[in-house]
Amino acid sequence: MKQFFKFVLASVVGVIISSIILFFLFFILLSGLIVAAGSDKAVDVDANSVLHIKLTYPIAERTPNNPFANLGFLGIDGEKTIGLNDILASIKKAKTDSNIKGIFLDESYMMSGQATTEEIRNALIDFKKSKKFVIAYSEIYTQGFYYLASVADKVYINPKGIFEFRGFSSEITFLKGALDKLGIEAQIIKVGTFKSAVEPLVLTKMSDANRLQVNSYMGSMYDYFLTGIGKSRNVNKDSLFNYANSGRIQQPEDALKYKLVDGLKYKDEILSELKQRTGAKEKNDLASVDLSDYVKSGSKTTTDPKEVSSTNRVAIIYASGEIAGGDGDDNSIGSETISKALRKVRMDDKVKAVVLRVNSPGGSSLASDVIWREVMLTKKVKPIIVSMGDVAASGGYYIACAADSIIAEPNTITGSIGIFAVLPNMQKLFNDKLGITFDGVKTGKFADLGDVSRPLSPEERAMLQNSVNHGYDDFTKAVANGRGKTQEYINSIGQGRVWTGSQALKIGLVDRLGNIKDAVQSAAKKANIKDYKIVSYPEQKSFLNKFGEGLSAEVKAHFVKAELGENYRYYQQIQGVTKMMRTPQARMTYDIVIK
Repeated sequence: MKQFFKFVLASVVGVIISSIILFFLFFILLSGLIVAAGSDKAVDVDANSVLHIKLTYPIAERTPNNPFANLGFLGIDGEKTIGLNDILASIKKAKTDSNIKGIFLDESYMMSGQATTEEIRNALIDFKKSKKFVIAYSEIYTQGFYYLASVADKVYINPKGIFEFRGFSSEITFLKGALDKLGIEAQIIKVGTFKSAVEPLVLTKMSDANRLQVNSYMGSMYDYFLTGIGKSRNVNKDSLFNYANSGRIQQPEDALKYKLVDGLKYKDEILSELKQRTGAKEKNDLASVDLSDYVKSGSKTTTDPKEVSSTNRVAIIYASGEIAGGDGDDNSIGSETISKALRKVRMDDKVKAVVLRVNSPGGSSLASDVIWREVMLTKKVKPIIVSMGDVAASGGYYIACAADSIIAEPNTITGSIGIFAVLPNMQKLFNDKLGITFDGVKTGKFADLGDVSRPLSPEERAMLQNSVNHGYDDFTKAVANGRGKTQEYINSIGQGRVWTGSQALKIGLVDRLGNIKDAVQSAAKKANIKDYKIVSYPEQKSFLNKFGEGLSAEVKAHFVKAELGENYRYYQQIQGVTKMMRTPQARMTYDIVIK
């Protein structure tokens, strides 16, 4: 027995020593990777270069703070993803960079919302004022990428490529059938005829009210889409509608025939044209710089010396993702994090004005109200302007409505002023499917309110309905006060109805159409400052902080995405359903996917 314990002790000690050694080896490896990733030097741009832009990833509001991009780590693709902020800044810089002769828009999927695409498109239009060229090429033109590429001086497609031009469609996934099979009833308490966020849980198809609003806002977006292309390509908007509606664009030759592209070319022919435009010899390599490298370049810029030396600040606070209580992360809006950022800029005398950049479908109504309060307090001290991204709806609109002014893109999704709550009744699942029953005692009639093992009683449902009604009253009152309207009017355009930015302008939910640059200029003008620096909040967490707080979740998400592919959005939808259970929500539960 004594010998046995010796062996056990030796094994335990061996495991401990091995673990310590492995930990230090991992730490050394991690440190080396961080040093390697952080040692990126400014990239020098050769004379007569082409800025190569290829957008094949979801575009976030800000470039992620990830030192392992381009390196790959733990099996994760190391592709560098550039945020909208750096994409716009790079195009602006290239406009006056003497080393950049033009932009090459290469095959891109535009995995972003339409307002994000609109921002980049407008930046390219501004870039063309420099008289530098923009060339677009792709083997496959999605409608999103073609909308972006249509502003180019020349639009080319591979002779055997695919050109999508069929009109818009939107699809909602309904879960009621699956819930019925599982024996789960979604008990819905809501306010708003158009608050269709809960429909996937209780219906098998769109309600008439929801079909009406989707037709309305999607028609508005499609009209703007066709108008933009028509203007860029000098083609009548009605003709474009007929091309799509009759299915005339089936082959690349059709796109050329109807003047949607300028030529059918292979990649080598495109490279030859780019060499000619930049003055390079055919036998030499094309001088080019990728967008991810150009972001780090030390190329010439036209930053105003006054701005460099100015002590004035315009703060941009990025509020992107679903709204929830607590700290949040890069992909969600934590009420505590955004509140801290608003308090910080409010108390900073150097910050003269604030831009709140909202890109959110909403979320917790309580967390939305917490942020709304901070916006109200900030407004009393200094100007605060809202810039809306792809979506600023429901809770996303709640946190925006108190600002001095709201600026949206024409194709921003906004509105959805409404409140709902979902409480699952899983009695059939437990009793009939699993054979599980429950019993217990309680000290009060409503002590077990919210118990998922049974349905709500009429009294309990009335209590929850009263709570939701109260939340809707607060929401419409906040909007009415912020927008200078009556609560009755806000109720008439509320009811959960979704609007585009163009529609929202007409009904008074936004003040003007424009982008984040317009919002910054508006904030500076209201603060009566001409020279200023732009600072961004909340501060992005370092990789080490993320590593300590839950890198495993990001790794898990990466592999789930890789496994499910396009079906990942259904996984996200189911996750979204679980998040919205039990607490009142001011949100759009399903993603609006326009194809």
